Amino acid sequence: MARILLADDSDLIKSTLKLYLSKEKHFVFPADDGAAAIEIFKKERPDLVITDIIMPEADGFQVLKYVKENDPNIPVIMITGVDDTESTIKAIQEGAYDYIEKPIDVTRFNQVVKNALRSKELSEQLAVSLSKEEEEEFNGKTSLVGSSPIMKEIYKSIGRISSSRITVLIQGDSGTGKELIAKMIHNSGITQGHPFIAVNCSALSESLLESELFGHVKGAFTGAVRNKKGKFELAGNGTIFLDEISEISYDLQVKLLRVIQEKEFERVGGESTVPLEARIIAATNKNLAKRVDDGKFREDLFYRLKVYTITAPPLRDRKEDIPALVIHFVKKINKELHKNVRKVPYEVMEMLQEHSWVGNVRELENTLMQAILLSKSDVIEPENVLLKRPEFKINKDEPSIFSYNVNWSVAELEKFHIENVLNEVKGNKQKACKVLGISKPTLYNKLELYGIPVSTGKIQA
Repeated sequence: MARILLADDSDLIKSTLKLYLSKEKHFVFPADDGAAAIEIFKKERPDLVITDIIMPEADGFQVLKYVKENDPNIPVIMITGVDDTESTIKAIQEGAYDYIEKPIDVTRFNQVVKNALRSKELSEQLAVSLSKEEEEEFNGKTSLVGSSPIMKEIYKSIGRISSSRITVLIQGDSGTGKELIAKMIHNSGITQGHPFIAVNCSALSESLLESELFGHVKGAFTGAVRNKKGKFELAGNGTIFLDEISEISYDLQVKLLRVIQEKEFERVGGESTVPLEARIIAATNKNLAKRVDDGKFREDLFYRLKVYTITAPPLRDRKEDIPALVIHFVKKINKELHKNVRKVPYEVMEMLQEHSWVGNVRELENTLMQAILLSKSDVIEPENVLLKRPEFKINKDEPSIFSYNVNWSVAELEKFHIENVLNEVKGNKQKACKVLGISKPTLYNKLELYGIPVSTGKIQA
């Protein structure tokens, strides 16, 4: 049962919604206008506010503003008889949980009220809660995050090599933060304060990449209308970061080997040499040793690059770092998107920690960005977290349990699918949610809707 403030100057709408909410066992505080709603809010501090927009004394936006200034945790649902796009945008921008048009669809109204109350409940069961001060202190810089044993070893490695200019090879899957490691090496030692120049070796053709790396002189090729410095030269006494080094051509590998050996290079079409002063850090998501064995990468260059090797761990091997990464990314994304999300419930954190994260830290950041964009309050709700579902494999040697009647309705088909998924995962609701791509509350709602028993021996928490 929840305490709900209901403000509307229409007696019919107010009495209808009050009757409906009372049947749902909620206690309703009715208000005839915005000013009365604000006075009731001061005295009662309800769990939810439902307010019309156009009202005498004070309109719904004034009610919304007062509620959000005094208790931002209380969700506000706006209702209106005017189909106004600008009002919809304004309501969401100013912190409304949702916006419902008249005539009110009772089914949608019921679901929005349930979701809003669920959001408030989640906001009180938090794994992460950021203060305004913590968010404001965030400087927006992207850095390595984590204190797991495997990350501590990386920090030790950075400490060992940052005071010299030895060549470093960083290996690891896509999305593991190889460039961040390179930047941390650059910013922690003798190259600090000098340029950090990154080059994606797979993004350019061989001829363009050679010119990009080493520069060219005027007239070296068609379109070379002036002398141009390459990335090696622009890096000066700093760092040249060669990402996806495995993708450079065999001929360019030969030239890069000479640069590392001789500590000098020539611009394309040029005759004079330019001294190499920058530190080289290379990165790859491929197995370079195997590419050497396959004849696709020079062995001598491989050993020149791997004077010191760091392996960036996949996120699945350091899941204890996920809470710290979530805090970091929520601050970062709030700053970038001008959002105000500060709360992550335990249920959401559990979802994030149990996910496989094939795309690693990059996938986590993108998932949180989507979740924050979808959030209707300062809380990330389970429904906001769009995780890539794991493959659901079926034994093709056995008769398919997924045969169905083409005359079934969509609802019948959904019920059939949910029952089969629950049977396949032996009733484990957490696994079922992953396969179905829905949250636990949504699953419970569907179990209730379709009359699927929640307390059977097959269905587990």
